Amino acid sequence: MGRENQSHLSEFLLLGLPIRPEQQGVFFALFLGMYLTTVLGNLLILLVIRLDPRLHTPMYFFLSHLAFTDITFSSVTTPKMLTNMQTQSQSISYAGCISQVYFFLMLGCLDSFLLTSMAYDRYVAICHPLRYITVMSQSLCLLLVIVSWILSSGSAILHTLLLARLSFCGDNLLPHFFCDLATLLKLSTSDTTVNELFILTVGVVVISLPFACILVSYACIGATILRVPSTKGLYKALSTRGSHLSVVALYYGTIIGLYFFPSSNYSNNKDVIVAILYTLITPMLNPFIYSLRNKDMKGALGNILSRGTFS
Repeated sequence: MGRENQSHLSEFLLLGLPIRPEQQGVFFALFLGMYLTTVLGNLLILLVIRLDPRLHTPMYFFLSHLAFTDITFSSVTTPKMLTNMQTQSQSISYAGCISQVYFFLMLGCLDSFLLTSMAYDRYVAICHPLRYITVMSQSLCLLLVIVSWILSSGSAILHTLLLARLSFCGDNLLPHFFCDLATLLKLSTSDTTVNELFILTVGVVVISLPFACILVSYACIGATILRVPSTKGLYKALSTRGSHLSVVALYYGTIIGLYFFPSSNYSNNKDVIVAILYTLITPMLNPFIYSLRNKDMKGALGNILSRGTFS
């Protein structure tokens, strides 16, 4: 169904990833493995933080919310993509597409705010350690998470409402593996000027400003770390913060590149491939970055496993 004679489309066809038919099985297994790693890795983070009282601190409070967000963020797009690859059924209803846009944007914004909160937590812990307990109180941590949810939900609702007012009367072929907002705007037969201006305006608030705050926080952290006299401590700190910053740069870099500087070519496969970076790879990397390289998390996991073995 390439075209419809209705005044409004009832469904879209997701063309998926630019993969040859003979390679579908290999990529299906690869993406399924990545998705399961994301879900199980982040569930493990939630379980360990919940079971070990020593991890009931601001840093791990934010990390638990980030783990939950990464699970749901990947689950918004990946199961549908895998189902389409396996069944060759490319259709998604109009209501399902709009819902996917809302949850994708909301969880993506939430991820951004949580990463900012975590960067601020590390900034206070490293640059102002004597004031850490006072500044990072339970009420402030809870407030940061609540505000993050409110801002993320509000921006996603406004995006969705602006999208819902557009008409889709022509082509229903989406050259993507999920209902991407920018791709939908290109498909619309209505004037999308307001939508595009809103993307830029909200993008500054939920993407650019948090990214700038993270960079400033890590710059201050780096300056403080460089004053550490111990070479071993300096190397360890730079290694850990460097890995954190690389994931942040990957996440924000791909989003800024796609939504602030979109490709002019409607069928450009580059955008589809780059979208894999922040929908699958970044959520999968977070458990490794924040857990396997974290001494407290590894110690807590070892204690839980030893208690289970002893029991």
